[in-house]
Amino acid sequence: MDKSSKTYVAGHTGLVGSAILRRLQSQGYSNFILRTHQELDLEIQKDVEDFFRRERPEYVFLAAAKVGGIYANSTYLADFIYNNLIIEANVIKTAHKYGVKKILFLGSFCIYPRLAPQPMKEEYLLSGPLEPTNEAYAIAKIAGIKMCQAYNKQYGTNFISVRPTNLYGPNDNYDPMNSHVIPV
Repeated sequence: MDKSSKTYVAGHTGLVGSAILRRLQSQGYSNFILRTHQELDLEIQKDVEDFFRRERPEYVFLAAAKVGGIYANSTYLADFIYNNLIIEANVIKTAHKYGVKKILFLGSFCIYPRLAPQPMKEEYLLSGPLEPTNEAYAIAKIAGIKMCQAYNKQYGTNFISVRPTNLYGPNDNYDPMNSHVIPV
């Protein structure tokens, strides 16, 4: 990626997106396209389409997602699966349509089976039941990973995913009912 490449960081105000943005800025990248959720609702396909047609990003970091802790994931299952599926589908499909060179999709470590052998390996994906308290979120993230893989296979795109673990830091959500718990 060239330092002047037009780069869209979706979710740049959140925990992971803001960390990605800070890291890229510290390495001299500067040609960013940034939109808050209020400026661009990634759940609205027409708005996503208009944005990509107008802005033509070369690279996309897809860190935008509906996230929360155990209580939120257990309570708002439909919201977590729908919101995340629609965001992923809209961005990935439209990025392909407008020739994005590369997507980095942020998955989640919760996509692995609850009782996966340790140390955990990538091939354990889809090898057993998920943790029930965040199953809806995990399924949406698995779908995003599989969507990237499908576009790569069918269209030769370069859409990759990563699965970060134990995330915490600046711009995290610390709401007592909906936030994550930092592991000890």
